[in-house]
Amino acid sequence: MPTDFIASLLGNWSSEVNIASTALKTALVILMAVIFGCERSRNRHAAGLRTLIVLSIGSMFAGLADIYFITVHGVVFPILSAAVIIGISIITANTIIFSSKNQIMGLTTSVGTWTMSIVCAILGFGLYTAALIGFAALMIGLLGFSSMENYIKNKSNHFEIHLELKTRNSLQDFISMAREFGLKIDNLELNPAYANSGLSVYTVKFTVVGKSLRKKSHSDIIEALSVLDCVYYIEKLG
Repeated sequence: MPTDFIASLLGNWSSEVNIASTALKTALVILMAVIFGCERSRNRHAAGLRTLIVLSIGSMFAGLADIYFITVHGVVFPILSAAVIIGISIITANTIIFSSKNQIMGLTTSVGTWTMSIVCAILGFGLYTAALIGFAALMIGLLGFSSMENYIKNKSNHFEIHLELKTRNSLQDFISMAREFGLKIDNLELNPAYANSGLSVYTVKFTVVGKSLRKKSHSDIIEALSVLDCVYYIEKLG
């Protein structure tokens, strides 16, 4: 008898390797991949919907094949699932990039895709309940905590900016004015991507030390800095 809750409701066929269970699992992983891909696209993150669908199907079939080899041929280790998950972790790690503004891009999508591969492999094993709970937790993590994360970041005493100064000689003026505002510069890096642009471009990390600034949002602080004569362009990172 199947031990998975959903499988027990569906019947023994859903836990066996047959056409019906394979079709059901395939439909489920495609649906999950579409939901995940649409969420990433909605938030303007590169999703690659077809890639996600193919990846999810591959992970599911790896789990399906492993359960067949384990139950029929006595294999003791899910080799295909392990290989697929490791392979996907390598592929997704290579999609993480640094933008010209020194921002890390693609990290959430990369980790989410890796998690999706695990969820789909679990579904391939016939653990419908665990897979659906895992997928629900993944989507809650992506959708449910975005506003909270933004609120916490905006209330933090630490933030990072992309700064473009009109000339390199303006740097000292900017540093002096930032200190007068009540900002402590923790780190300042020249951005080499703009070496031939004629601008002096930096990534700057601040700590808010002025008491009056602690009640202000990062947007308010950046808006105040943007009107300085030496500043060509400024925006918050992260």
